[in-house]
Amino acid sequence: MQTSQSFGIHFTTRPDKARDGKEPIYACVTVNKQRAYIALKHNVDPKNWDSGKGTAKGNKDEVKSINNYLGEVRNTISNNYKQLQLKGKMLSAKAVKDLYLGAEEEVYTLSRLFIYHNETSTTDLKWSTLKHYYVTQRYLVKFLDEQHQSSDIYLHQLDFKFVKDFEVYLRNHKPKDHQKQINNNGVMKHIIRLKKMVNLAMNLQWIDNDPFAAYKLKIQKVNREQLSEKELADMEKKVFTIERLDMVRDLFVFCCYTGLSYVDVINLTPGHIVAGTDGEKWIRTCREKTMIPVNVPLLPQALKILDKYKTNIRSLSGGKVFPVMSNQKVNSYLKEISEVCNITKNVTFHLARHTFATTITLSNGVPIETVSKMLGHTKITTTQIYAKVVERKLKEDMQNLKSRLEEKL
Repeated sequence: MQTSQSFGIHFTTRPDKARDGKEPIYACVTVNKQRAYIALKHNVDPKNWDSGKGTAKGNKDEVKSINNYLGEVRNTISNNYKQLQLKGKMLSAKAVKDLYLGAEEEVYTLSRLFIYHNETSTTDLKWSTLKHYYVTQRYLVKFLDEQHQSSDIYLHQLDFKFVKDFEVYLRNHKPKDHQKQINNNGVMKHIIRLKKMVNLAMNLQWIDNDPFAAYKLKIQKVNREQLSEKELADMEKKVFTIERLDMVRDLFVFCCYTGLSYVDVINLTPGHIVAGTDGEKWIRTCREKTMIPVNVPLLPQALKILDKYKTNIRSLSGGKVFPVMSNQKVNSYLKEISEVCNITKNVTFHLARHTFATTITLSNGVPIETVSKMLGHTKITTTQIYAKVVERKLKEDMQNLKSRLEEKL
């Protein structure tokens, strides 16, 4: 909780609420430049009020009684502030006011929002998505601890500065579990998750102001890579004597020819391999991420890999098409595989999906609408991210154009 705070109490009156010639007295509590006003049960004649000192003036018994009362109020509020400090509670003007008034109204904090979001999102979000929110929440807790010396914060305290400071914190944060700092788009993903949680709080009417009203996301366009035909062929032909590398290579190549993501290929069962109306074998499944149906005809290269794992003990014991391995391990082994195959690109498992979309399908003339269906996209604009015009396809298209123009001569 916060330990370094500015705290002050000043008494004032409200002329706009005067009745019978007297003005009500208010205690103005200030914590870290934030103010909260507490209506007191005393009124005073403005002629007998010293606005500079915040006290009643004069020698009448009524004036002395008011000042004695204000002294007691000051002591009570000061003790309430110290009580919050000793208990490690969040320190704010509103918190001091609530304690003084014995307020029983609900207090909404960021940690409470975390709990509500995580409890209610289990039916809407897959674990693969929800776990990223847990990561963002852990970064927010670290940020509060290091930058605010606090373990929590009231939602009404969230503002543009909080969001901006969190962004700067993420950009400068040096993770201990991996070497690289979070890149720009990684930072923006955490900010987007915070924004979604804040939107939830606004919909619940837990917060009135929008901290993101003036904030602009700065997402950079990423040049998505894919394996070239040669790189993919080199990886396919490479002989691996180490079983784990051989298996991961097969898994990766299979997805280069099917477009499946890591989670979808790991969850693939023999029941997902069916005979199509054309008599050929197809993959019929749903994307784990969106539950969108996916129908992909199996190309010869993919069928060859399927046959290889028909009798695999690890596959059979798990009731899956392929042995189960964590995404982290798969990506780690892909680094070894790419080095052995002299591939200088940053090869991660998702690169297989890019390769299917670009090298295998689009560059070979498969319409983007068909590719979109096989990838399980709901919008064609999503598929267009993968739709690079590779050099070979560009040359072929221009050569065809040249031939057609020559025929007209």
